[in-house]
Amino acid sequence: MANNMANNLLEQAKQAVSQIANMGNNQDKQKQAEVAHNVIQSAYTNSSPEEKQQLQELENQIDNHLQ
Repeated sequence: MANNMANNLLEQAKQAVSQIANMGNNQDKQKQAEVAHNVIQSAYTNSSPEEKQQLQELENQIDNHLQ
């Protein structure tokens, strides 16, 4: 059950990062980044080492989109 929840949160995080990439407004990007960071933190708790690596990569993508 926990793994399934982590998978769902991982997918939500991927979608949130994708939305950031498609936004033009920096204020909107910042708000979406906060949402994505929160989802990633929630997913991190119950994720496997492989999922944690993916989540770290998503965090890096968020940081790159905000620069």
